[in-house]
Formats: sequence, structure tokens, C-alpha cells
Amino acid sequence: MKVLIINGSPRVGGNTSLALEEMTKIFTEEGIEAETVQIGNKDVRGCIACGSCGKNGKCVFDDVVNELAPKFKEADGLVVASPVYYASANATLIACLDRLFYSTDFDKTMKVGASVVIARRGGCSATFDELNKYFTISNMPVASSQYWNCAHGLGKGQVEKDLEGLQTMRVLARNMAFLMKSIALGKEKYGLPEREPHAWTNFIDD
Repeated sequence: MKVLIINGSPRVGGNTSLALEEMTKIFTEEGIEAETVQIGNKDVRGCIACGSCGKNGKCVFDDVVNELAPKFKEADGLVVASPVYYASANATLIACLDRLFYSTDFDKTMKVGASVVIARRGGCSATFDELNKYFTISNMPVASSQYWNCAHGLGKGQVEKDLEGLQTMRVLARNMAFLMKSIALGKEKYGLPEREPHAWTNFIDD
């Protein structure tokens, strides 16, 4: 089994990385392959709603988003992580996720999603909710932990002092591993849930 981890922090080896490393240790113990891609320090522009992805099968901007797409398709789970900026996720991560989810047409049903947020102090809940919306619009179950998936720290390495936060990361990884394995067994026995044609309804029609 595979987990794709998208690190939205621009700081290599920072507090977001340390929190994710705590999860990666558990994934390894559970026999799950985890790959982390750090995108917070990359040049990623936002979606321009051009519709090219619907015709070409990929985003018109050929950057890390198109590199992540096949990794996401193969993964059984997706972790997205971000430091908190103004009670929100890093704008680079949001631009990446907007385009990644919109430009990929493969079925994301029952891929397990988990969001992780790191803050000096506040804004964790708002950022946590913001990131989870990508999963809940895509038929993806959301993994939870013993607390909201957050840890705290400002200076590099300070998150290591947040013992409850690190424990929350470990519990999250174990719960995510259990969900992925359980869903794999369920798919073998029952298959995926029946899909209905999407009933697109606009608020204003011509």
C-alpha cells in the first residue's frame, strides 16, 4: 500500500516536516510505503479555469501538479500538511491542491485523506477544515486522530516539544493505516459503492 504526503511548508526540515516524519515512522511499521513531496518552496500558480485539463487529461501548467497526479492516482491515501498563515494554509499548497484535484479525472473514491496543520498558536481549526474539504468533495474518507490533527511550534524543531501533538500524528497514522487496509479488504469482498450519474444543478440556468 502507498501513501502520498504533500508537504506545503516552504521550510525544508521545519516543524511540518518533523510532524510528518512522526507519521512516516508509523507507516513504515505498518508496512505502508510513504513518499513525501515538498511543494511549499516551489513556484506553483493558481487555477485559471481554462478547461484544458478536461481536453488534455492534465493541467495546462506543466509543473509539480502534473508530477503529483500519477503518484496520487497510485496512492491508497493522501496526507496534506501545511503551516498556518493568517488562519489559512500556505497559498502555494492551496494552488497546488486546487489544480491537482480539479485536473485529475481518476476516481478518488475510498482513497483515505488526512490533513495536518502546524501553528505557532492559533488558526489550526480553520486550516484543518479548509484542507479537509478537498477530501469530502471527492468521496474520500477522512482519517481522524485523538485530537484535531495539529501540532505547535514556531522556531525550527520546537514541535518536538509538543508531545501531545506528536502523539496525535502517530495515532493519526495508525488510524489511517487501519482505514486503508480495511477499505482494501472491503473492496475485495464488496467492491466500491455504486456510483450515480452526477446531477449537476446550477443556481441560474439560461
